[in-house]
Amino acid sequence: MQGSITRFFRKSPQWAIALIAIVLVSFYWFVWAQDRYVSRATVVLESPQVATPEFNLSSLMGGGAGNTADLLLLREHLLSVDMLRLLDEQLGFRQHYSEHGDFFAKLRNPDVPIEELHKYYLRRVEVELDEYAGVLNIQVQGYTPEFAHDMASLLLEAGENHMNEMGHRLADEQVHFLERQMVNLEERFRETRSQLLEFQNEYGLVSPTATVESINQVVATLEGDLARLQAQRNALASFQSTQSAELRQVERNITALRDQIEEQRDRLAQATGNSLNRVSSEYQTLELQAQFAQETYSNALAVLENTRLEAARQLKQVSVLQSPLMPEYPTEPNRLYNSSVFAIITIFLAFILSMIIMIVKDHRD
Repeated sequence: MQGSITRFFRKSPQWAIALIAIVLVSFYWFVWAQDRYVSRATVVLESPQVATPEFNLSSLMGGGAGNTADLLLLREHLLSVDMLRLLDEQLGFRQHYSEHGDFFAKLRNPDVPIEELHKYYLRRVEVELDEYAGVLNIQVQGYTPEFAHDMASLLLEAGENHMNEMGHRLADEQVHFLERQMVNLEERFRETRSQLLEFQNEYGLVSPTATVESINQVVATLEGDLARLQAQRNALASFQSTQSAELRQVERNITALRDQIEEQRDRLAQATGNSLNRVSSEYQTLELQAQFAQETYSNALAVLENTRLEAARQLKQVSVLQSPLMPEYPTEPNRLYNSSVFAIITIFLAFILSMIIMIVKDHRD
């Protein structure tokens, strides 16, 4: 039996190499590989509801898009070099992974460049987004349960601080910009109101436009009276002498009305001087400027208030659905799984190599 096995391996050395590799790798996983503890946490990002959200079809169909984007940003930050630097500064990442672990799994050189250290960091930290549930699953591998737990806790704390800072930075810039604009708009509003009051005091008119309308009504009334007197004069002239007292009185009344109408019209429009139509036009221009400044100031106040509310909504709270676990026993490496997968792949490759050798021999023959 032993001789036949020896002849088989001599005839097919690829199977001998595959068996030796499987034995060595299994020895590493089951005997040599050092245990690693895994701390897990599940979190979700929430924002305070400072206003009642509108319930419509668009919000129903796309309401979770913003939360998913925030979770992706949080994931990228947790896996970033900046986060690695923070972990090394506060927890001693280099020291822990260089002092523990077997030859193949440990950080063999604690002074490696940050690029190489980051690659090692990504092998010990996993952050996965569950898009269906809208949560972020975090797994941290450490060689002691305390380190794994502390590292997961620091990831959550630093991630929440980063999301708050990032959200408030833009909101604060918007608020400060609007506040600076509000100062200018308020000054413009006060200036236009002051110009309007000075104009009213200068001409002694609260509303020149209303005065013009009032004079127009007076002129219309006088013209009506003038037409009535002219009709009366025509009627009297048909049977009375032009020297009669009654007809002469009507003529005087007509002349007086014409003079009054001309005087009122001169008040409204003159070639030179401050006629009411000119004053009214200037007043309307100042009034429009004041109304525009008031509306602009009012709209800016509303925008500023909405921006402040939006800044409050930018506060992101990392709600912990599963707090960082304090592991009680090591779950990594998965020795049986790793050994089985390696053995299956090795046997499969050895089988393919055997088939290739057989095909080559058949063609030679």
